[in-house]
Formats: sequence, structure tokens, C-alpha cells
Amino acid sequence: MEIQTPRLIIREMQEGDFPALHSIYTQPETMKYISSGRYDWTMEELQNKYAAINKDYPQGFGIFVVQLKNTPIVIGEAGLFNSFNNPAILELGYILDQHYWHQGYGKEVCTGLIRYCREQLHTEKVIARMYADNTASVRLSEATGMIRTETGTTPEGKIFYMYEIHRS
Repeated sequence: MEIQTPRLIIREMQEGDFPALHSIYTQPETMKYISSGRYDWTMEELQNKYAAINKDYPQGFGIFVVQLKNTPIVIGEAGLFNSFNNPAILELGYILDQHYWHQGYGKEVCTGLIRYCREQLHTEKVIARMYADNTASVRLSEATGMIRTETGTTPEGKIFYMYEIHRS
């Protein structure tokens, strides 16, 4: 699987990607909007996480690397998850290194994943969930045509939103 956008490549993970991903996962600012907020990952824990997630998914689902096109620079990860046990409804997620925020890369990632879901996987609906205080992801979801369909509260008391876009 490989998705290309104007400036990015979203591709299958390779062994050499782990140092860059570990660097991202240990940045408190980058990880503050991720569900656990954890930023003290060891390299082994991160490798085990990716292996566990990606082994359960068929080709085309799971966590992928986000790389700057025409460079070896990994700036994050992006994923497609069968969170609802229905391959017609996929959840997208992404984590970008904070040094690449506010440059339009998140929109390229989400637009690329949505297009891939529609054209290659023939998905009926793509959803994204985020904390309400993650205003950049809220704006990004709306900018990619997603509509807020749910507001909820986590067991820890944090407000979250769910956005979705249907195949058209």
C-alpha cells in the first residue's frame, strides 16, 4: 500500500522507520492529544505496539508511515482501523511530529486516506475521533468535509467529538 499526496508518501512501515517514530512518540507536545497522552515509550514498546496492531489487519489497514516525498524524512504515522468490526466503516487517525504542524500536512494525510478508502477499499464511511480541545484536528476534520455526528465524554471526563464522511 502506498498513498501519494502532493508532498507526502503514506506507506507501509519498515524497520528503519522506528527511530524517527520513537522520536515523535517521546515528544510531550506531540502526544498530548493522543488518547493516553503517554510520551515515555521505549523503542521496544513502540515496535511491539505496531506489530500487534498491524498483524491483526489485512493488507491496506493498520498503521503506516508518513514520509516527506523525495526525502527519507519520516514526519509521522497515519492509520486506518476497523474499529467497528465492519470494513465498510473505517476510522482514520494520525500523529504528526509537532515540528510539522500548521503546514497543511495533516490535511494532506486525511484527504489522502479518505480518497484511498473510497477508491481502493470502497469504504462506505470514514470516521475520526478527537478530544474537543484538539482544535486543530477539529478544524481539519471540517476542512476535509467531515461532519460532527457525536459528542461524548470519556471515563476520565474529557469531551470528545466524532466526525464522519460518507462515500459519495
